[in-house]
Amino acid sequence: MKAAHPLRVMTPEEERAVQRTAKATSERVDVVQRARALLAVQAGQSSTQAAGEAGYQSGDSISQLVERFNQRGLAALPIAGGRGRKAQYTTAQYTTAQRERILSEVQRVPDRQADGAAAWSLKTLERARRREALPRVSASTIGAVLLEAG
Repeated sequence: MKAAHPLRVMTPEEERAVQRTAKATSERVDVVQRARALLAVQAGQSSTQAAGEAGYQSGDSISQLVERFNQRGLAALPIAGGRGRKAQYTTAQYTTAQRERILSEVQRVPDRQADGAAAWSLKTLERARRREALPRVSASTIGAVLLEAG
């Protein structure tokens, strides 16, 4: 059976980069997986065989990867933008007064008994703010507010 999207010939630079990525231990697992799949297709395996070797469930994924590689080259290896979990709250969702409350909390010396800490961390700030005024504020939002404030 002929592949729906045959892999184009890789340039020597692309081939070296894909091989290096496939062996990398410091690279993201999904990027390594894509590189391994491309090398398997280049070695003459079908999309289904390459999928099995690279840890994919379906040969369709490999066919789509090959098509992206043919169009974009090495840019097909990293994950596409816009994927992954979206942030639920941003600092823009908080009023100036709410952001000021977060900042005032940071300037307050924590009470060992009430706050359970001798110094602030993002998590202890989160607990303190949730108890008092902002029940849905997260540690990452507190961090973003602190960064915005300098």
